[in-house]
Amino acid sequence: MKMQPPQETSAPQDNSPPQSPTSPEPAGPDSPGPSTGRLVGVDLARALAVFGMYVVHIGPPLSATDGVAGWVRYMADGHSSVRFATLAGFSVMLIAGRREPKTGLAGRQARARIAIRAVVLLALGTAMAMEYGGVIILGFYGVYFLLTLPLVRLGARTLAIIALSLALVTPQPAFALNSLLTESVQRSINTYDPLHRLSEVGVLDLLFTGFYPTITWIAFVIAGMALARLDLSATAVQWRLAALGAALTVTAYGMSLLLAGKDALRSTAEDGPSSRGSGSMPLGSGSFDARPTSSLLTAGPHSGTTFDVIGSVGVAILVIVGATVAMDRLPRLRRLATPVIAVGTMSLTAYVGHFLVQSTLSIPTGTSSQQSWVPLLLFVLGAIVFAATWSRFFRRGPLEYLLNAATKPAEHIR
Repeated sequence: MKMQPPQETSAPQDNSPPQSPTSPEPAGPDSPGPSTGRLVGVDLARALAVFGMYVVHIGPPLSATDGVAGWVRYMADGHSSVRFATLAGFSVMLIAGRREPKTGLAGRQARARIAIRAVVLLALGTAMAMEYGGVIILGFYGVYFLLTLPLVRLGARTLAIIALSLALVTPQPAFALNSLLTESVQRSINTYDPLHRLSEVGVLDLLFTGFYPTITWIAFVIAGMALARLDLSATAVQWRLAALGAALTVTAYGMSLLLAGKDALRSTAEDGPSSRGSGSMPLGSGSFDARPTSSLLTAGPHSGTTFDVIGSVGVAILVIVGATVAMDRLPRLRRLATPVIAVGTMSLTAYVGHFLVQSTLSIPTGTSSQQSWVPLLLFVLGAIVFAATWSRFFRRGPLEYLLNAATKPAEHIR
């Protein structure tokens, strides 16, 4: 499973900390922005997602781990990419206006920045898929961002209702559609798809059959947009979100276990490649199109069912709220975590960079022959050292700076 990261802001104050790659531009001085602690908590959550991505891409495969190591590997599989998608929605609102949506000229420019960012990510994802093969989430992010444009002025309650509705409804038509899209049908459609000819990840993959299909994954992004509308620094909001996250997690996974039995939470990555391979889920590898209708009752990572979507959102909420509370209430821990937080401020660089390093060093990614955890630990340490050093001299990561520069033409919108 190749994932994550979407990406990376002009801060409201000159002394504010660098903001995350998934969130290039905050609301600005005229709109209520998040407290420093709150943004730091979001950056910490994003850094943890980066490390989870490294676990999946560089660590031993799920089938080769057990005990604590197996639990860590399982929790990283699927949940890290979901957290990135949720934080991507949060980032959209940092651009469009965090607590209050930007309107008028500022609103038009913000939507233009989101659209430009979407196109850049789609192009970058396609280029990386051409170079490295496999499932690159950046192209999917580009589609997610474009589809959020009509929603950026909605309130938290409306966004939450939309996200829940999508989680409840979309897995069923996705299942039916994938059943109809046989290998021969997909091949016929892809013949006329220029994106698929370039990278083997075409429009069909991006919308319906890929590893992060928009039809079901857009719910994560919209849930993140709803979170961004809330005052995450308020104790009452933190308690409510913690209760909500726990309720979603327990209800979704508990119901799935009750209805589908002991294999309900089994990861689909055990059946096929999760980090490299084709842009779509291969037939017979755990994808909807090859499974019986009863698979809609499971909740394993990347199963794409209602139980999986709701449970994964619950886990993402718990991690984001937990990181926020920890950074707000534990100043000593916050100081110690500063180098880790720096990774979260440049997650796009961390994501693309790990592919460059892996390619240069010819390091396998999650194949059955990869048994050692040492490469993973070295990548984590390298990312921390690089991010901590870079952030002492620059406000944004290297790719975050370029992505921000690419959106500058939006300033000419009138």
